[in-house]
Amino acid sequence: MSEYKPQDGLMKPDRPVGIVGYGAYVPRYRLPASEVSKMWTNGTGGTPIVEKAVNGLDEDVITMSIEAARNALMRGRINPQEIRAVWVGSESHPYAVKPSSTIVAEAIGAVPNTMAGDWEFACKAGTEAMQAAIGFVGSGMARYAFSIGMDTAQGRPGDALEYTAAAGGAAVLLGPGDESVAIINGSYSFVTDTPDFWRRAHAEYPSHGDRFTGEPAYFKHVTGAAEMLMDSLGTTSADYDWAVFHQPNAKFPQRVGKSLGFTPEQIKPGLLSPRIGNTYSGSTMIGLTAILDIAEPGDRILMVSYGSGAGSDAFDIEVTDKLPEAQNRATTTEEYISRRTEINYATYTRYRDKLKLS
Repeated sequence: MSEYKPQDGLMKPDRPVGIVGYGAYVPRYRLPASEVSKMWTNGTGGTPIVEKAVNGLDEDVITMSIEAARNALMRGRINPQEIRAVWVGSESHPYAVKPSSTIVAEAIGAVPNTMAGDWEFACKAGTEAMQAAIGFVGSGMARYAFSIGMDTAQGRPGDALEYTAAAGGAAVLLGPGDESVAIINGSYSFVTDTPDFWRRAHAEYPSHGDRFTGEPAYFKHVTGAAEMLMDSLGTTSADYDWAVFHQPNAKFPQRVGKSLGFTPEQIKPGLLSPRIGNTYSGSTMIGLTAILDIAEPGDRILMVSYGSGAGSDAFDIEVTDKLPEAQNRATTTEEYISRRTEINYATYTRYRDKLKLS
């Protein structure tokens, strides 16, 4: 048996594929972490983030995905009828049986000549869909394919997750390289069976194995995917202008970035969790949109997601000269973050349907 080499696992399509359009969405409501601490620890507990985004009563994964997809279409300026796949990655789809993706496809005008599907892989469902979309476009089966990562993340009242579990996400429209604002130079996926976070069918809230959360879950997979990708492409942290890692909190992505040789300046633009929380399937992708909003032609970006269960997808992305013209065609990620209405814990409880009446 021949010896395995990291570059053997590099995913690279036969034809150039890139991001034709991108868009984010963050609901306006914000729950300060201090409200959670005040409710459950009398304000004596530490707060891992400043505040988190909370979806309103009339918002869910579908409505937010439509908003993000429309922003991506405004930047991409393509005919929705040419989209051959609309994929929505989430762990909080509104329906147990009925796809979110068909509604999104209908709303953006991509039906009926398209494929639609919902993806689930904890926090990396959106980037899992990106990998598939790259293959779809790269094989010639589609000219354009939509990958969306969006969540209204769940947290049991009083649980540590309640501080960070947030709402929001991003949409990425993949298409031909010569039309793209950023080219995908290559990608890498790294997966093992590591049960650090799960939710059984019919369970209201997820459970987590605390001691597995950092090691051997998050750090092993994010580091593994990043190192394998960089080894395959012959790059180091110095070759990238920006980096974004899955951000369940503020500490994990900063620690993994430092271990890989990245500076705080490279990570800062995409590090959004301290300000909007962990948007789960949208976490890494919305960080990418914040970077694309400020990036310049020639900039190189490393993006690495993480999903419990467990796995990571790593992407090497290079900005083209088409990006500057597209950046201001839609609402920027920073504009969404700045548009905020603070709520208290009681309002949050109502908006998130925390009180169950039998």
